[in-house]
Amino acid sequence: MVDTPEILIQRVREFRARGELPQAVEILAKAIKADANADWAFAELIPLLFHHGQRAEAEQLARKALGVNPRNALAHEYFGTILSELNDLPAGEWHFRRSLELGSARAPVLTNLAINLMNQGRLEEADVLFADADRLAPGELVTLGHWSKLHELRGDLVRAGELLDRAQEGRSPRDVDLLRAQLLSRTGRNAEALAIIESAPALNGDGQLERGRLYDRIGRYDDAWRDFVEGKAKLAAQGGGLRYQTEAVEAFFGRLARFFVKDNLELLPRAPVRPAVPQPIFVMGFPRSGTTLIEQVLASHPSVRAGGELAFAAELRRLANHLFPGPEFPANLAQAFTADHRYAATVFRDYYLARAEAAGLLEPGKTWFVDKMPFNEIWLPLIAIAFPDARVVRVVRHPLDVCVSVMSNNLTHGFNCGYRIEDAVHHFAAVFDLVEHYRRELAHDEHLLRYESFVANQVHETRRLLAYIGLPFDEACLRFHENRRHARTPSYAQVIEPLNDRSIGRHRHYVRQLAPFLPRLGPIMAAHDHHV
Repeated sequence: MVDTPEILIQRVREFRARGELPQAVEILAKAIKADANADWAFAELIPLLFHHGQRAEAEQLARKALGVNPRNALAHEYFGTILSELNDLPAGEWHFRRSLELGSARAPVLTNLAINLMNQGRLEEADVLFADADRLAPGELVTLGHWSKLHELRGDLVRAGELLDRAQEGRSPRDVDLLRAQLLSRTGRNAEALAIIESAPALNGDGQLERGRLYDRIGRYDDAWRDFVEGKAKLAAQGGGLRYQTEAVEAFFGRLARFFVKDNLELLPRAPVRPAVPQPIFVMGFPRSGTTLIEQVLASHPSVRAGGELAFAAELRRLANHLFPGPEFPANLAQAFTADHRYAATVFRDYYLARAEAAGLLEPGKTWFVDKMPFNEIWLPLIAIAFPDARVVRVVRHPLDVCVSVMSNNLTHGFNCGYRIEDAVHHFAAVFDLVEHYRRELAHDEHLLRYESFVANQVHETRRLLAYIGLPFDEACLRFHENRRHARTPSYAQVIEPLNDRSIGRHRHYVRQLAPFLPRLGPIMAAHDHHV
């Protein structure tokens, strides 16, 4: 007797309920191998992999599903989710809309499309879609929770609260406790927010980080640090056992440093500027260094468009491997030393700009757009090939303040470096060493912006920043907090507030916890005049 899809799905869900992921994956993989057109198996396996931290595998499988059946509405939905999580929002939007075209309107797709548009800053369109999703499936927690966030972004905290009240109807208060606590915290009602979270019988990783941030605000620093550490451990486990691969990072950075030396860099081609299109401004710096703030300042200028966290520079590595298969990257770039392969520089430039055009960043009306993808500094040599005259703004902040902020927020960049303080420090130092190597060998033009100096003298530092870009001073850049675009980072709330110094010196509350890492971070602090 041949097992039907219905029987196999039942078995898969039984394995999932027991937490036996490998067995569930094995059943679905065998079904796909036996029948490449088994849309039902793709529909089960893609989200299973995605929600258990195997995102690269989920992405590959979604691409395969759409290659087999380009009219698979569920595969379009899942691929839209994956692309949105990778911050490729315009591409994610396209697949959500394609899913709606191919199937009947479903509330989850409408909600996911609304979240995508909200993250693009298209709040009006998102508002309409949240309302449509709510009409189709009234009272869904995911819809109402994100819809509440949209109104929080608009500054309509009353409406945000009303939506959370609706979300709670017919549910245990525990289902919306974290959302309500976050809203209360956003309005400065820390004691009420903490009371809600402390009454919870159990907290997931995000909940424990939220409680830690509240402890931090009321001065319970030992409790805060414990929650940061335990919350991060839970998030790593929830993601399928995420780990920082120290040796792999060191090996990769070693290859970069060995190849990208002055002698080789002088032989690599450089692309000319493509005229009459907006040019990228690369805002670089470790996550939580102030890069979102600086993007907000620049995007408040009438000549600059916010691009957010764009993956395009990192994708040039994949493009290099496609153009020059053979030795392991970056050694394969030696093939571009010859005349017949110097076209690679223009290909890099045009690929990046094609991706930017698809994201709406080359539309008329602006002369610049900002790319603030974390760790773009790793790809500085590739950026120099594609954009030799690029404006590079490197933001530096006290490393100990950065480490505290990394530990207190859920970050996904940097080879999973954000789940343990040991790994955050290692990656901070590894990136610093690589960037210092590039500064010596590449000798690229950059504007160093010290976060603390910006806070201390906003007008002077803003003028210096705009002069480096080649822009006239504009008063709107001093009122960046009035720019109501949505920054899709943990800093979204801070950048719509007037400039303040609350986060400077935060590390002093965690001297004991950070003391073991001072020897490694000391040289970095000295390089930028930071002190313990």
